[in-house]
Amino acid sequence: MPVGHFPLKDRLIVVTGGGSGICLAFVRLAMQSGARGVLICDLRLTPEAESLIGEKVHFLRCDVANWRHLEYIPKKVEKCFGAGQVADIWIAGAAIFEPEWSSWLYDTEKEGGYHAMRVNAEHPMKFTRIAMRSCLSVNKPCVVLILSSIAGIYGGYATAMYCATKHAVTGFTKSMAQADIDESCKVVAILPGQVSTPLWTGPAGRKMAAQFSYREKNSISAEEVAEAMKEVIEDGEGRYPGGTLLGVSKARRREVFESLQGIVGDGSVAFKKWQDRVFEPVREVFRKERGARL
Repeated sequence: MPVGHFPLKDRLIVVTGGGSGICLAFVRLAMQSGARGVLICDLRLTPEAESLIGEKVHFLRCDVANWRHLEYIPKKVEKCFGAGQVADIWIAGAAIFEPEWSSWLYDTEKEGGYHAMRVNAEHPMKFTRIAMRSCLSVNKPCVVLILSSIAGIYGGYATAMYCATKHAVTGFTKSMAQADIDESCKVVAILPGQVSTPLWTGPAGRKMAAQFSYREKNSISAEEVAEAMKEVIEDGEGRYPGGTLLGVSKARRREVFESLQGIVGDGSVAFKKWQDRVFEPVREVFRKERGARL
């Protein structure tokens, strides 16, 4: 059955990319909201993030492009919070712009794929699978939130690879709507517009900021995005079921681009039979995983 109301209070939370920016703002907000604990998974911590590390906030050095690192996250949760513990909320927040050393435009890294695709698209998908397997194994509901972008709805000639990665995860999120109904795993995505983060304001972002005419006055804060993340996770009114794409921007504070509640169809017996036939291979896999550790 659908996850429904899911307060941050007393939850265990995993956040990739939580060492800075939007996801660090969410870590702070989660702790202020009474979360039981947070595991930050990132390559490094900013000084601001380091100040949070303690009994309730832990750090795992994690390269999200490396699936072995991602697969280790559930074990790290147990090491930090106790044997048998499984995270309730999973935030796939790590993302990058297209680096020149692995670029479609500059025709680099012809072997092995594009790094931005591995970080921005493959990591959230693999992370979601790990989250579902973990929570199904102990028969508990969960929420997976993917930090996408407004670029996942629109295109950009100067940022074609980045837009492609974000289109991938918005499509994936929509496709996972049924998991909320079938498996009590709500997969949703936040699509921020321009946000004031070190991506633009830090030393490495100055060139890009100049190219795209970044202006602080046209941006929203990382804290505003974090508030929207909390809203879509907790959702006490049923406005954001699995599959929801929630836009957050300066011009439009909240905009639901899509909010699917699975495949509804016409309600006929014939449709139900078709749906069951199509979904059965997926449901069979999840049935085998449910309660596997109980």
